[in-house]
Amino acid sequence: MSRLIIATNNEGKVKEIKAILGDFYDEVLSLKDVGISLDVVEDGETFLANAIKKAVEAATVTRCDTLADDSGLCVDALFGAPGIYSARYAGENVTYEDNNKKLLRQMEGIGDRAAKFVCAVALVLSGEVITVRGEVNGAIAQAESGENGFGYDPLFFVPELGQTFAQLSPEIKNSLSHRGRALEALKEKLAERR
Repeated sequence: MSRLIIATNNEGKVKEIKAILGDFYDEVLSLKDVGISLDVVEDGETFLANAIKKAVEAATVTRCDTLADDSGLCVDALFGAPGIYSARYAGENVTYEDNNKKLLRQMEGIGDRAAKFVCAVALVLSGEVITVRGEVNGAIAQAESGENGFGYDPLFFVPELGQTFAQLSPEIKNSLSHRGRALEALKEKLAERR
């Protein structure tokens, strides 16, 4: 039986990854699902460096195919912030709400609200590291809107759809999100190996 371990404890990410890569593995499990507690220090200077580090460390422990991603929000007017610090933008051990409130404070009075979500994915497959990247452009909304998703989704507005990520169904979000795009690119690479 083929098994993929996702090197995260973020249930939102696990759900998205399972939905997209489920056809390639009999089981798609998080570290928590397999009873492993692994706290990788994300000290890389890029999303890709952090994704590779997490995937390699998790693969060493699990001895399975292991996937990790590092993703975040990059806001033009904030010179790319929060960037690789997206999960801890408002500090260590904060909630999504804390990060969203800080971002809204930082954006007060700013007209240029252009932003992008970036996702770098690393898959350790039989010892080889495969990497992909996905991006999606949007803008920072004036206020949170929507009940779906997680993280900055209630603030990430997609102009073409007139909605935030949190207002979209999971299926629509997965079809156009940064993580969805990266995972679709990974699916193509996996399909070539079959």
